Amino acid sequence: MQELKLRWLLTGSLLSSIGMSFIWPLTSIYLHNRLGISLTTVGVVLLLNSLASVAGSYVAGMAYDKANPYWLLLSGVGTAFVTLVVLALHHGWPMFAVLLFVLGITSGWNLTLVNAIGTGIRRYDGRYVFNMLYFAQNLGVVAGTAIVGYVYHISVTLLFAIAAALFAFFFALVFFTYRPVGHRAVRVRRAESAGDPQPLRLPKWNRIVLIAFFAALLIIWTMYQQWVSNLSVYMTDLGIPLSRYSMLWTLNAGLIVGIQILLNTLSHSGKYLIYQVFFGITMVALSFVVLIFAKSYAWFVLAMTVLTMGEATAFPAIPALVNDLTPLDLKGRYQGMVNAWASAGRALGPLFGGAVIDATSYTTLFIVATAAVGVVLLALATLWLLVHQRLTVFNY
Repeated sequence: MQELKLRWLLTGSLLSSIGMSFIWPLTSIYLHNRLGISLTTVGVVLLLNSLASVAGSYVAGMAYDKANPYWLLLSGVGTAFVTLVVLALHHGWPMFAVLLFVLGITSGWNLTLVNAIGTGIRRYDGRYVFNMLYFAQNLGVVAGTAIVGYVYHISVTLLFAIAAALFAFFFALVFFTYRPVGHRAVRVRRAESAGDPQPLRLPKWNRIVLIAFFAALLIIWTMYQQWVSNLSVYMTDLGIPLSRYSMLWTLNAGLIVGIQILLNTLSHSGKYLIYQVFFGITMVALSFVVLIFAKSYAWFVLAMTVLTMGEATAFPAIPALVNDLTPLDLKGRYQGMVNAWASAGRALGPLFGGAVIDATSYTTLFIVATAAVGVVLLALATLWLLVHQRLTVFNY
């Protein structure tokens, strides 16, 4: 059976990541500094964008299991392209906010479909596929964020036009190379119709473990967002220049690329996937421990290094684990839920962090984050120890 080549899936993921990295880093600056929108309103716009991504992820996952993913992805990429073209022509207020909401939907939609399509690539182990997808997405972030500042100062119209061009290339790539995805979907559904018409049900213990992991994603991403939303203010309050904060994310991106290369070199086996998840969550918790004591830039570099070791090992392993625990006709739905719960955490993070800081202090926030991620780790490890022998692993 012909299947989509992994290199085309990775290329599409890379193009999408670069294109979206032209949008999200400048949203707050553009709305507040160029359009004069209040920071409170900007916060609402970003929240709606994240919620739109949650909706896009969930609906796309459900649709993947019922419809032809080739046409679903074409529609998502095409909608993103048209939205970016309109954004290049009309980027005033409130049009920018409306179009950003649409981009939130398409972002969640496209990411979920790319991950769900990755579950159908049988030539490689699932862990390797998701590690490579995570690598491609972060390589796109490195490239996009490295360019966006320079282009923004030239012309914001040019910035959106380049993003639209990237999605035009993505659309062409999907149109010409992703057809095996559609053919495979048709063959799978015909085979199901010819055999047992009843779809496979998700086993009870698999469902319990998946729910636990989705709750963990919500909490971990809520805490992770403190790095994105509140740490810059904390560092500047300590007298550390904002440029130094930006360099932390350059370090983050570079380390992620290096760690992914190392992981893919060491092993293509998913046998120890759960230990990769536990190690990653442990590192995320330890990064907040370091932040409790961080008063100089060197400590923040150490904390970011520890955080990156955590996210680069845990975040790509979780969708691979979800893939192993879901039957063929439910893979899209649950990959969608992975992205939806992560997006929900990203939406809640800034609000949660701001509330804790206003009520107490940054140090209290870091202690709460350490405790929350630590409890998640303990709960997941205990659950896994109790039920892992009762789980059903689906290998196709």
